[in-house]
Amino acid sequence: MLRIAWSTLRVRWSSFAGTFVALAFGAALMAALGQVLASGISSPDRAPQRYAAAPVVVVPDERLTVRSPFGESGAPLAEPRGLDPELAGRVPGSVVDRIFAAQLAGGPPAVGRPWPAARTAPQRLSSGRAPAADDEIVVTAGAQVGRRVQVVTAAGTRPYRVVGIASAGPQPTVFFTDGRAALLSPRIDALAVWRPAAEVRAALSQSPTAQPTRTQATPGQATPDQPTPGQATPGQAIASGAASRKGGMPAISTEVKVLTGQERALLDPSRKSDEQARNNANTIAGIAAGFAGFIAVFVVSSTFAFAVGQRQREFALLRTVGATTGQVRRMVHGEALLVAIAASALGALTGPLATRPILDLLSSLGMAPAWLVPSTSAVPSYVAFGTGVLVAVLGVVVAAWRAGRVRPAEALRQAAVEARAMTPGRWIAGGGLLATAVISMAVNAVSDPSGATNNKTFMPIVMLLIAAAGLLAPVFVRPVANLLATPLGRLRGAGALVVPAGAVASTRRTAATAAPVLMTVALAATLLGAAAMTDATKAAMRIDPVRADYLVLPSGTAGLDRQLTERLRAVPGADVTTVTRTSLYTLEGEGTQLIQRPAEAVNPATLTTALSVPVTAGSLAELRDDTIAVSPTWEMSLGQRVRLWRADGSQLSLTVVALLGADSTADAYVTPAHALSALPSLAYVRLRPGASAAKAEKALERTVEGHNARSMTKAAWAGTVTGRAASASRLGLLAVLGIMLSYTVIAQVNTLLMAAPDRAGEHGALRLLGATKAQVLRYVVAEALLVVAVGVLLAALATALGLLGLYAALLQLTGPVAIDVPWQPVVGVIALCSVLAVLAAVLPASRVRAVAITR
Repeated sequence: MLRIAWSTLRVRWSSFAGTFVALAFGAALMAALGQVLASGISSPDRAPQRYAAAPVVVVPDERLTVRSPFGESGAPLAEPRGLDPELAGRVPGSVVDRIFAAQLAGGPPAVGRPWPAARTAPQRLSSGRAPAADDEIVVTAGAQVGRRVQVVTAAGTRPYRVVGIASAGPQPTVFFTDGRAALLSPRIDALAVWRPAAEVRAALSQSPTAQPTRTQATPGQATPDQPTPGQATPGQAIASGAASRKGGMPAISTEVKVLTGQERALLDPSRKSDEQARNNANTIAGIAAGFAGFIAVFVVSSTFAFAVGQRQREFALLRTVGATTGQVRRMVHGEALLVAIAASALGALTGPLATRPILDLLSSLGMAPAWLVPSTSAVPSYVAFGTGVLVAVLGVVVAAWRAGRVRPAEALRQAAVEARAMTPGRWIAGGGLLATAVISMAVNAVSDPSGATNNKTFMPIVMLLIAAAGLLAPVFVRPVANLLATPLGRLRGAGALVVPAGAVASTRRTAATAAPVLMTVALAATLLGAAAMTDATKAAMRIDPVRADYLVLPSGTAGLDRQLTERLRAVPGADVTTVTRTSLYTLEGEGTQLIQRPAEAVNPATLTTALSVPVTAGSLAELRDDTIAVSPTWEMSLGQRVRLWRADGSQLSLTVVALLGADSTADAYVTPAHALSALPSLAYVRLRPGASAAKAEKALERTVEGHNARSMTKAAWAGTVTGRAASASRLGLLAVLGIMLSYTVIAQVNTLLMAAPDRAGEHGALRLLGATKAQVLRYVVAEALLVVAVGVLLAALATALGLLGLYAALLQLTGPVAIDVPWQPVVGVIALCSVLAVLAAVLPASRVRAVAITR
């Protein structure tokens, strides 16, 4: 039967051309996305920037390691720790580097460093001279030599004279004298050394501070740092912990690391953003690859099912001449295999060529680092080829089974109306997928409403709904066609009767040609609508609890300086609450996993003035330096004593005095004593009764002036929160949709072109009956638009069901939320589908002449 399959392909190549293109494009897309994933994983990190000119860098160990009876676990620290000043004397010729918040008033985000550290990049003077006095600075941008400027640091704002301009480095920098930098930031962040690494390690090994002192209890024996097994948070900090703070001095690491070569890039300011962008690229490529596989199965299965429906008489004739059921099925499998091998091979070979354009697209959207190097691995191509062949074989299983069931007597059938639109198998498959999607949405809404906002949870449900709608489409074709035909009935001519009658007479064909439209529109509408709803919900969760009238936010990432916060508290008629973001570490999983948890340091006396905090048990009034309020994610009970590690690795025990609600804006609340050196990330300002809003607003504007901060009303801040959430989440989604829509467009054109030969006889008969070419073309256009309308209505049903399920989950989080579908892009997708449908139908029909119908 393989030889017959090959002969069939040669004769009916036009019927398989669309399938070939769809498979080739699918394999190419999977190969390209696989290369994007491989590029994100295998691309080397950027070369060191901050310490590019320093061959050796000594830094404190910025990792907290905790030992329990079940093993060790570690996590990076959120609060920087410093080196012991004594180490600098043990490494001759080293440059002491301190990196701290420092920014010109009104200037770009920047950091402060001592001038000697400029040689580590290196950064050289382009004009002027080095700073010599404590009130002199060198800048990389934002000012001119000789100007007197205000510089905002953690302590506050102070005037300095610009005496030099340095070349650009890895980030904008304000350089101070060594002495001034030490006063502004006592913590030593690094030592840059121009000596062999072996000599540096030898010098450090002689330092008492470089000798870690590890302590470990006897197994099974409880110590103050190692509770007995079964307690809530067993664990014991080892040498990588921080030394005790004295007199407000920064924490000192008891372990150091000597970095050379590429390891120096770990200290670059762009390290976190690079990793985040790399993860974004991998996430987008992974999601797009998952959708590509789903669409490939959808397209191939529907295409082969459509082709089998077209060839009913051909299979019946084969059965008449003696072909068995198995032989017919093997022939169909053979056709699919031959097409799949050729198409998948072509796609696997050409797909990697699109890797660079995809990376450039993601980079332009800020969703991938610009320095990623396209991978040259052949593995994605092999995987794409194998996946393409597997998809084709799996997609043709049902079609081959149907082909084998064709009876010889069907060769004599002349009826144009399909005998049965739905088979039992199609009912079971469509109903099963629909039930699975509905049950999944119900479970999410009841048990994990916050999880429903995650794309990894919602997108599989979207796939199930679209697949179910595609399988059940023939059920809706007749009522939908009749509904859409009602406006046509008012028109003159036979078109109002012929167009819907043709769609109803061939429900399977109509459903098959509408399926790509259904998939395209449903993907766009559901994903964009879900993104809009989840963005609105997340924004509401941040906005609704705020009781403050005004908010003060930093213009950069450094936070609000201490001088500014003191001045804010002096604003007449206003209560000010600052929020400082920090981290706490807990040992979980029976003492095997160290978890970093976000926390907010607040003044408990004014917290409820600024925010409406949901508390399910306990009271925030009991929040003190030795207590904590936690959300349900901590899985702790009221009154429980929990052992924690602060952001700098220092250990403490706190008592849970309040349990927060699931909709709390914070994961945990502690007092400002645990904020360490972090600066407030925002300040809430609540006017007292009787205070003048106009006077308070002017006072706030005067107060924040020169501190790189801005004051805004709650309404203005709410607008920025909503806009930021929407733009951040939709960029990645639009990138995924752009990649996917290119595939579904090909599927739509493919299906319509496959359907065109079946209609040639009907169009020829219309010409014989006296219809002009223009009338036939109008009929074809109306029929194509009717098919698009059927697909759009089915997509609307799938979208409505998906968004209602999401609405039920979001209702548990913030109450009623608007079901918002961004109509502009959705209408654009519908318009594109309509144009393609008309073109794909009109071009073949324009070549039809007046011929009789032949079957």
